[in-house]
Amino acid sequence: MSSLLDSLKDRISPDVVRGLASNLGESGDTVQHALQTGGVAILTALAAKAQNSGFLSQIMGLLSNFGASNAMGAAAGAGSSITSTASQAGGTLLNMLFGNNMSGIQSKLAEVSGLRASSAGTILASAAPMVLGTLASKVNSEGLSASGLGSMLSAELPRLRSFLPAGFSIPGLSSVSSNVASEVSRVRDEVQPKATGMMWPAIIIGLIVLGALIWFFNRGNSVNNAVNTASNAASQAGNAVANGVANLGAFFQTSLPGGIVLNIPQNGVENKLLVFIKDPNAQVNTETWFDFDRLLFDTNAATLQPSSQEQLGNIANILKAYPNVHIRIGGYTDNQGDAASNLKLSQDRADNVMHEIVVLGVDPARMDSKGYGEDHPVADNSTDAGRAQNRRISMRVTQK
Repeated sequence: MSSLLDSLKDRISPDVVRGLASNLGESGDTVQHALQTGGVAILTALAAKAQNSGFLSQIMGLLSNFGASNAMGAAAGAGSSITSTASQAGGTLLNMLFGNNMSGIQSKLAEVSGLRASSAGTILASAAPMVLGTLASKVNSEGLSASGLGSMLSAELPRLRSFLPAGFSIPGLSSVSSNVASEVSRVRDEVQPKATGMMWPAIIIGLIVLGALIWFFNRGNSVNNAVNTASNAASQAGNAVANGVANLGAFFQTSLPGGIVLNIPQNGVENKLLVFIKDPNAQVNTETWFDFDRLLFDTNAATLQPSSQEQLGNIANILKAYPNVHIRIGGYTDNQGDAASNLKLSQDRADNVMHEIVVLGVDPARMDSKGYGEDHPVADNSTDAGRAQNRRISMRVTQK
């Protein structure tokens, strides 16, 4: 029975590599290495959450909607065009695992693989459906339940970690190097007494060396703890987004006028918008806003990350299915930093969201965008979680 890592590598075919290399203008070797590293990072992040039963249930639902046959198609076609369902499922997985840490993961992937920064997001977006395909095949062929999947992931975590490049940090995993742990273990084994008598001087020297190593590593950990305190504060917003995705409810399929079928979460913005549009008693007003829940931007920038395409595509399809509907897109920030800069950032982000929906085929005359900066907070700006909620993109129906 092959390991998850071996199964994943089998999906990275020469055709996949050539297609991506051609599209991105990268070398084949670089793309090959980046796909493997990105896939390992995704699997490792999954394994790190393998003890969370709620999270595993979400993954099993994602795999059920994804389907093993679609998984194989996604892997085969990743070099050219990933199927819509595979791309959406992959984007959902990346959001669940990395949230606002996505830009950091992309930057590290580019660094260790030799990619251009602009290519890393595409590589991750291509690797995610391959990982889902690998898991779907395992679940189907071995009849795994959620707990069985969790056990398999937990069992493979040590091997997966060993394949991550040095310094590649995965949210939820200890930052202590496995090499350090191995070295402490090696020294401990070497100072075990193998005989009595003349071995004592060697044993004493070994214990002194071990004590020095432990002091050194503990000293290093103290420094790491100080660094991690700052890093943890920065990652709390990402964790809040990941938890929010997990709270969106089960994904289900719904048909739109014209035959388009969407795969959307029960509590997601797409479903809320559809309910409002379809309800004849729901009147257009200035108070009813719907918050996007799976859009990600680069930190302190208006650049949308690739994983945002799933939700943008869903909203564009809804608007095309209901041509009488018009919307306003609003951008908001927290109250940290300069108010004028926040206002500009909120406007730029709202503009970019509107632009992406236009690119997807919606008439720009049916939309407008406005940045509100730090006005209209929906949560307490004195907490990290509250500020994360206030940094949002929303939409309001202005005509239906």
